[in-house]
Amino acid sequence: MRQAGRSLPEYRALREGVSMLEACSTPELVVEATLQPVRRYGTDAAILFSDIVLPLRAAGVDLDITPGVGPVVAKPVQTLADVEAIPDLEPDHIGFVSEAVRDLVGELGDTPLIGFAGAPFTLASYLIEGGPSRTHAKTKAMMRGAPEVWHALAGKLAGVSGAFLRAQVEAGAAAVQLFDSWAGALAPGDYREYVLAHSRRVLAEVAATGVPRVHFGVGTGELLVLMGEAGAEVVGVDWRVPLDVAAARLGPRYAVQGNLDPTLLFAPWPVIEAAARDVLSRGRAAGGHVFNLGHGVLPSTDPDVLARLVDLVHEESRPAGADDERGQ
Repeated sequence: MRQAGRSLPEYRALREGVSMLEACSTPELVVEATLQPVRRYGTDAAILFSDIVLPLRAAGVDLDITPGVGPVVAKPVQTLADVEAIPDLEPDHIGFVSEAVRDLVGELGDTPLIGFAGAPFTLASYLIEGGPSRTHAKTKAMMRGAPEVWHALAGKLAGVSGAFLRAQVEAGAAAVQLFDSWAGALAPGDYREYVLAHSRRVLAEVAATGVPRVHFGVGTGELLVLMGEAGAEVVGVDWRVPLDVAAARLGPRYAVQGNLDPTLLFAPWPVIEAAARDVLSRGRAAGGHVFNLGHGVLPSTDPDVLARLVDLVHEESRPAGADDERGQ
């Protein structure tokens, strides 16, 4: 998960006195924050240090990330005129991201870099609600009550996210992940009618490049098949659905990513080890498995526990007869 660095003392030192969006907009800080977990843990890939609302801010939307709250939008979207006022994302808006990706690819060598973007539904929810929401009531009301405004907004955001992913791939990212953090608030019928086509458009923006695409959401057990239909090769699964169950729903066409409960990292090591081995075992039912947590690393997680977990996964994933190769 992209929040892997949050538990590291070196990350906290790097961020001291620097806002999230400022850090995400400064190539030197992006490079260092991205590299820190790779240096510490020897992970199989790096994930770009950024934030899902960054391209909106870069394009000119008046928003900020408030500590302890999350993204806060100065003027929530309510009308078609509000949607039309959102600028398209142009390459020169995010030159600093392309610069950071190019620098990272040079620093990482054989370790691949994963880029990412926020999915249209999640971004739209922030813009409509004005910030994080428990119910997404205004968002759902717009979807059902003003579908022409909703589809105009979701279409605009699909363009923004697609351009953001494409820029990362063109600069050297080896894979991408689309985060739909709040999609779990939707019923399958609403997802199919109001969301699927827009997420599909984002993922289609990089389809021709051939890079692997991951599609992840929280609380999306009932949406896994639909999220796969959006076009990704890998479907992220949070900790609520066992991976063998997810694999049965998705079929052999898809790999899965996940899904150790991040709160288990506060349990005694034997509990963590047993749970990690269970995730690895269940993941073998899928067409492929990228071991990961089922959501972000909690900031108070012990870095030494994370290191021990990475070592365990590498040990268990190493092909028979391979002494030095890292697991997948």
